[in-house]
Amino acid sequence: MTKIRLGAHTPTSGGMAKRSIAYAQEIKADAIQVFASNPRGWAMPEANKEADEEFIKKCESLDIESYVHAPYLINFGSPTQSTFENSLAAIAYTLKRGLDIGAKGVVVHTGSAVDETHVDKAWKQIAKGVTPILKKLGKDHPPLLLEPTAGQGQSLVKKLDDIIKYFDALDWHPKVGVCLDTCHVFAAGHDVSKKGGMTETLDLLVKLVGIERIKLIHTNDSMDICGALKDRHENLGKGKIGLKAFEELVAHPVAKVAPLILETPGSEPEHGSEITLLKKYRDKK
Repeated sequence: MTKIRLGAHTPTSGGMAKRSIAYAQEIKADAIQVFASNPRGWAMPEANKEADEEFIKKCESLDIESYVHAPYLINFGSPTQSTFENSLAAIAYTLKRGLDIGAKGVVVHTGSAVDETHVDKAWKQIAKGVTPILKKLGKDHPPLLLEPTAGQGQSLVKKLDDIIKYFDALDWHPKVGVCLDTCHVFAAGHDVSKKGGMTETLDLLVKLVGIERIKLIHTNDSMDICGALKDRHENLGKGKIGLKAFEELVAHPVAKVAPLILETPGSEPEHGSEITLLKKYRDKK
């Protein structure tokens, strides 16, 4: 039987092999997400091969799957040439770091055209800029996981149906998958809080891209109402989505192929109790 993996975004200060793994053990996670570089900068630090190998060994011995979140500054749809070029360099670097640490996927936000007059050009530059990076990936590289944002402004993926445009731009490359954020999709207008709403939304995503492309679920409640277009995460059950939706999430077939990663407020105590809650749903007979 396929195991439903549960975990959280973990800090890396002091090194992934020490801090991230200790955090995972403390909250009893079997999946974690990390930053491989400063999430709010363009710096691309050199890899420490020994530290990477230690991290891989610990993940293997503890049966922990790892995922990397790319820097927030990346925007493949930007009308600013320097931002676009930096974004391509940063994602190539992050995919390499994902390979270095044995990650199962690299998450990147789908981005924005910023200006409505740039939308058509944004799709063209994504095809021209990102596709060559994907074509250079080897079989051991992790896939690039597109994470739709909260639908604000000139977001390239406002509602889930828009993700098809991204896959078309990248020619449905086999190394492209999806990371769904429950807070983002709710903010964008998919009502996962209503009875059956989470199931309906996950079914829609499966219909759009196929279950095999869905690789990760960012499992977050929302401070704001459905359709608010605001990316403000809340602890499970304390926001506008509510616990019933997360029970539906754990019961959905997607949860067996895509680990559930918390990006909720707090640290070990909060994440530990949220994982305990999700395990209760998982182990329900």
